[in-house]
Amino acid sequence: MLSLAQAEAIFKKYNSEAFHIQHAETVSGVLGYYAKKHDPEREEFWRVVGMLHDVDFEKYPEEHCVKGIEILEAEGVPSEIVSAALSHGWGMTGSPYEPHHIMEKILYAVDELTGLIWAAALMRPSKSTLDMELSSVKKKFKDKKFAAGCSRDVIAKGAEMLGGTLDELIEETIFAMREVEKNAK
Repeated sequence: MLSLAQAEAIFKKYNSEAFHIQHAETVSGVLGYYAKKHDPEREEFWRVVGMLHDVDFEKYPEEHCVKGIEILEAEGVPSEIVSAALSHGWGMTGSPYEPHHIMEKILYAVDELTGLIWAAALMRPSKSTLDMELSSVKKKFKDKKFAAGCSRDVIAKGAEMLGGTLDELIEETIFAMREVEKNAK
């Protein structure tokens, strides 16, 4: 098993931009939150997957989730982590890994969603998720020009994969991001 500290070191070897590091930390924390509900004995595994999911994005955006396979295998990352981390690119980036496990489906759904929620939070006077409401995110979700790089289709497909509603996914992810933000302070 790879530790979270080891995963972070691997991630930072290939990523230096503060935005990418914050995104990896956020997704890692959000997956940790969801793990507590779905797979508590494997929380660190979920967090490791979240930390490594975009390992190739900063240096190889055109080969995202494909170059990551090569990077993670070269770093000696176990295949279970490689496939889980890169499954979030299924159907979009050429990733050969389809999300099957609940954690992979959650990663698929929340990767884009966390970006949308943070962008919405930064528009608030508090610049925080601590006072973020579902209605605020839904309003931004409908505005295709807002955080245009965050795919609404992927978020909606992720909610469908999980067998829930978009509102449930957004609200639970807000709760997760609040926990991440509280733990970061």
